[in-house]
Amino acid sequence: MKIVSTIADTRAAIRATKRQGKTIGFVPTMGALHAGHISLVRAAKARCDYVAVSIFVNPTQFGPSEDLAGYPRTFDADCEKLISEKVDLLFAPSVEEMYPAGASTSVIAEGISERLDGHSRPGHFRGVTTVVAKLFHILDPNVAFFGQKDAAQAAIIQRMVRDLAFPVEIVVCPIVRESDGLALSSRNVYLSAAERKQALVLSRALREVETRWRAGERDSARLIEIARKVLLSEPEVRLDYIEIVDPASLEAIANISQPALVAVAAFVGSTRLIDNLLLG
Repeated sequence: MKIVSTIADTRAAIRATKRQGKTIGFVPTMGALHAGHISLVRAAKARCDYVAVSIFVNPTQFGPSEDLAGYPRTFDADCEKLISEKVDLLFAPSVEEMYPAGASTSVIAEGISERLDGHSRPGHFRGVTTVVAKLFHILDPNVAFFGQKDAAQAAIIQRMVRDLAFPVEIVVCPIVRESDGLALSSRNVYLSAAERKQALVLSRALREVETRWRAGERDSARLIEIARKVLLSEPEVRLDYIEIVDPASLEAIANISQPALVAVAAFVGSTRLIDNLLLG
């Protein structure tokens, strides 16, 4: 695996690869890799000739009171995992490489970026779309792979790609869960043993919504109330939001007569977790 830290070296490696007629699959990450990330790498290897991964903890998507400084950084272990998966290139830039002094340009998907996590974390998705646009510009992938766990992020990136005519296909891969249902997240390492058990209420609430939907319930307000009752069974878990939205636009759906995304965010202790499922 070739490890590069500069834009110039990355572009040179990508140009050489494209001259050989190879297709490039790209997996952007912030490191602290787990089985969910590895599933994206394997999907990229199955689709593409050459797989590039980025590790960059992007400061512009963190709010002033969020966990940028403490975000888990496990670079050596991450490299070992990527080498074992036979990844071709790892792009691991510094903040200064990605955001040169005086950088003032952002990419914003208006409207959609203010929904779900965008409402709870103002400016978060502006940071996401800006850095992903830069990464697409640097790595010029044919296909980019994202996880369904970050469903709002995936929808916003798909909107950005459509609106700005990026020549890249976006593939969204299924959520990877622990055997007890907990969605894998780099932030799970923050949880104590008690908090990890409490965190299972997120997936329980989603499963209860799915059960009621399969039984014929289509009213979003009633399904949301069902989920709230499950979430209230863990008094130490503080709900941020539970919403039922269109998977592409992230706009709220009153009655489920079409595919729908049920998305939840909650604080377990001081750790904010997200989860979701698709209905239909």
